[in-house]
Amino acid sequence: MASKKMIEMLNHQINREIYSAYLYVSMSSYANFIGLKGFANWFNVQVQEELAHAQIFYNFVNDLGERVILKAIETPEIDFKSPLDLYEKTLAHEKIVTSLINDLISLAREEKDYASDNFLAWFVKEQVEEESNANELIAKLKLIKDDGRGLLMLDNELAQRTFVAPSPLQANTNA
Repeated sequence: MASKKMIEMLNHQINREIYSAYLYVSMSSYANFIGLKGFANWFNVQVQEELAHAQIFYNFVNDLGERVILKAIETPEIDFKSPLDLYEKTLAHEKIVTSLINDLISLAREEKDYASDNFLAWFVKEQVEEESNANELIAKLKLIKDDGRGLLMLDNELAQRTFVAPSPLQANTNA
């Protein structure tokens, strides 16, 4: 059984995952506005992933027999300078999410909450992937610099990205 503090933190994490989706909608809007539809697509896939993460947390809290309490989502950032700025801010945001997941794991271990600890292990791996993806795109954008052809090639690459439901969500829907 999860503690009251753990349930509060899990509920907070649902809020943060929804905020992440909201932030990525803002980033997609910027990319679309400057004519980079592939970049916009990449962020739209991120939106779907973050909402799926929120759903995974929501399902877990419900499985624990606890109530999900939703709170207001703050306005996301809307001012971006460039595609590189988008991904630098993505990386900074994902590092915050990683920190929040780490805090949840620390609490689970402190409280010997093995169910939550086990549940959160998937998110540790997911955050490694999230940060790695952002780092990879930052590196590519730094190589491209101001080369419009390179930017368009990357835009075409990012247009190919599709959403795949995360495995914990697939497991829950197949039950």
